[in-house]
Amino acid sequence: MPEKEKIVYIVTHGGEDPERATFPFMLATTAQSMEVEAVVMLQGAGVYLAKKGYLDHVNAAGLAPLKDLVDTFIREGGQLLVCIPCIRQRKIEESDLIEGATLTMAANVNQHILSANSTLVY
Repeated sequence: MPEKEKIVYIVTHGGEDPERATFPFMLATTAQSMEVEAVVMLQGAGVYLAKKGYLDHVNAAGLAPLKDLVDTFIREGGQLLVCIPCIRQRKIEESDLIEGATLTMAANVNQHILSANSTLVY
């Protein structure tokens, strides 16, 4: 049986660029529907997307609501990884994160990238 395909999306934008914050989750939820393992890694300003209540205020015109996409992504088994140094720099506590967000460091991210068929950065 062939191994399941895997794709990693690295998100470095939050509410300051709603399109760039939304596109990876549109692609990730579509990948899930195609039976592709999807991993989303939040880095830099992208870590704000994992903060409770933050997604309620990030919407890109003409695109699906980001909160709905993130909720679907997590509900369907997607891995939402959040950069530990990035949240520390922004004074975000682990208790401030949405359910389903997992803290991670560089070695784990590199393992996901090395095992993926593709990696995209937004």
